[in-house]
Amino acid sequence: MEFLNRNICALATPAGMGAIAIIRLSGEETPEIVGKIFAPAGGKAPLPYTMRFGAIKDGERLIDECMVVTFQGPHSYTGENSAEIYCHGSQYIVQEILKLLLEHGVKMAEPGEFSKRAFLNGKMDLAQTEAVADLIASETEAAHRIALDQMKGGFSGELKIMRQDLLNLVSLMELELDFSEEEVEFADRSQLSALLAQVSQRVGQLIESFSLGNVIKNGVPVAIVGATNTGKSTLLNTLVGEERAIVSNIHGTTRDVIEDTMNLGGITFRFIDTAGIRETKETIEIIGIERTFQKLRSASVVILVLDATRPENFESSLENLTDKVSSRQQLIILLNKMDEISIAGVDTQVDLIKDLCVKNTLGPIAVLPISAKKGLGIDALQSVLVESQKALSSSAAAGGTLVSNIRHYQALMDAQIALDRVEDGLASDLATDLVAQDIREALYHLGSIVGEINTEEVLGNIFGKFCIGK
Repeated sequence: MEFLNRNICALATPAGMGAIAIIRLSGEETPEIVGKIFAPAGGKAPLPYTMRFGAIKDGERLIDECMVVTFQGPHSYTGENSAEIYCHGSQYIVQEILKLLLEHGVKMAEPGEFSKRAFLNGKMDLAQTEAVADLIASETEAAHRIALDQMKGGFSGELKIMRQDLLNLVSLMELELDFSEEEVEFADRSQLSALLAQVSQRVGQLIESFSLGNVIKNGVPVAIVGATNTGKSTLLNTLVGEERAIVSNIHGTTRDVIEDTMNLGGITFRFIDTAGIRETKETIEIIGIERTFQKLRSASVVILVLDATRPENFESSLENLTDKVSSRQQLIILLNKMDEISIAGVDTQVDLIKDLCVKNTLGPIAVLPISAKKGLGIDALQSVLVESQKALSSSAAAGGTLVSNIRHYQALMDAQIALDRVEDGLASDLATDLVAQDIREALYHLGSIVGEINTEEVLGNIFGKFCIGK
């Protein structure tokens, strides 16, 4: 590819002022270019993989005193000759060094171009390069572990074994086709079925792991629902510690969903404040309520907020959830504004809510009295949320490959469909060439995950989401 012949550079550290900034270079002529702008102390040219102190100069003009390290291809991140310049973190210094590099024929790197070159030069497969972006974005220990395991090739290794098994299988079948006139059977059908079942089972396990991997990567979705003016927005603001949602006594203030995340007990929770549920003829509010039900259906945890000062609305609020909360979701019911009623009243209302839950066949994991406005009971709510995801924490800590990338998930689903056709074909004695074609399709989808099969469009979409300099 033509772009691989050019020399590139980019700022690898975040933009803005800091103590140190790192500028990366990659390309065949990198050592020569560095030699033209960097004067090492003592006059000796820096050896590869050895950091040297010296000065970056534009002719006789000193730009900065810094550290430089060079890497010789193919033993570098990109597989090419490359270098890193560790300069002072002044925006002016960074811009002057980048400008100097451009004057020497270096081009600014595109988003993800360093990692793209690493992939194209065989340093990493596609799944590993995508894990680099996930590792940078990881905010919890579990997300970090998943990304690190994939970057080290754990997921790729499993795919390699499965693809090799399928390659062996299809090779035997195609050998039969070559000797079809002699009616020779090279592949024992019972052994093929057993091997196919083994691969299919593992693909199925990886598909099932996506629900856990996706939650670890993107956060546990928690929908905050309830009637208007029950304190949902106040609860969101209290949980995340800032004024994310507008709070008003006017019914229907929240028209659209508002989201924010926070880390509790090493787990990221994605809280979603929704429009209040009520009968209305106002067009925009109706749209907001429809979005409330959409978010409710996709949430892992549903928090129903009830207003302790309006017990007459409890039954209708619970009835609204009866056919909308599934068995896979966890329901938490909050009795808000507890500070505005007596302690005895709180106990009475909690008992009433529990009775109504039985009546409406709802099984909340907790019914908690709180005051979102005054912060009462919030610690208990956070504890319940963390406890509700203990299985998530233990599963993440147990190890094993977890799929967290939607592209990988879709490819595995497509591979599973092809494998199901292979299984049906073997069971019904379908023609060998048709069964072999379905196996090749499964191989295609598994290969697309690691980049054995790729297109420029797919690569552009993946690496375009990377940060500049990676």
